[in-house]
Amino acid sequence: MTPAAPASALTRRTLLAAGAGLLGAGLAACGGQQPEQPAASPGAIPLTLGFSYIPDIQFAPFYAADAHGFYREAGLDVTLRHHGGSESLFGALEQGQEDLLVASGDELLQACSAGSELVSVARVYQTYPVALIVPADSDIQTAADLRGRTVGTPGPYGGNWFALLAILAGAGLTPEDLTIDYIGFTQQAALTTGAVDGVMGYLNNEAVRLTAAGTPVRTITLPEDAALASIAINTTRALTQQQPDAVRAFVAASLRGIRSVVEDPAGAVELSGDYIPGLTASARRDAEATLAATIPLLGDASGRHDLQQWERMAQFMAEADLLEGEVDWSQAVTNDFLP
Repeated sequence: MTPAAPASALTRRTLLAAGAGLLGAGLAACGGQQPEQPAASPGAIPLTLGFSYIPDIQFAPFYAADAHGFYREAGLDVTLRHHGGSESLFGALEQGQEDLLVASGDELLQACSAGSELVSVARVYQTYPVALIVPADSDIQTAADLRGRTVGTPGPYGGNWFALLAILAGAGLTPEDLTIDYIGFTQQAALTTGAVDGVMGYLNNEAVRLTAAGTPVRTITLPEDAALASIAINTTRALTQQQPDAVRAFVAASLRGIRSVVEDPAGAVELSGDYIPGLTASARRDAEATLAATIPLLGDASGRHDLQQWERMAQFMAEADLLEGEVDWSQAVTNDFLP
């Protein structure tokens, strides 16, 4: 099996896969700043929340929590910080430039296996967002049909790679049973030109874009018992020990933001225009489609981690040679900060 890329290389590129092109190329070139908010109340606890990508509709729950004043009501003064193009996923968090970070659980576990002292404190996506995408008329009906076929994925790293390994394992296959092409983030072109039989992509990204471009597709998702934990709110173990009440307040306010997006998607797109530069009428339509595909992933917005899933994930990732060393999964995740 191809060795896993180092965690520092993985983290940035995985969320690029989640976010790249969600609102079209026009937005991809835009930067953004947090809209001005009323001054925080005296005594409000300052916190910086990091995002692994430029301003994007995928972060609408956190924009909503900020715009609706949920953070201020919780006694927090939250700054939203989007990463630069060459910034590692966990670097700012580990160096104290950020207090919390939106990132996937599997990547966090990988970072912990490399020595990072991080912990996931609330689940954002209840469903893993990556799937195998095939043309609607493909004779690939299940993962078992991949034997001898060609699948495109960005590379041997990140969520697309983890999901492919999980799908294959669920079907009793290994990477040696098929041809895997490393195609970068060109899934749409690779599938529409017939260069591959299927691609790994995000349900709320590539699948949406292919459909919008007029290419009917089907998705083959991970097995129900797949051991991968997805997007979550993460922080350092030190912050949970030094400011547990602040972490708890932040989680509660963010979950309110998730629920507000589920209840009012149109309103979420509207308010996100203050956080995402260049949200034109066309881009808003793309954002609406992306958010419609994202909401089912959010589930019940409880934030609760499935601890048994994390235990299985640690075993799966170790067996798949995705970890850099031994790691105690129970130190990397907790439900203790949920409301």
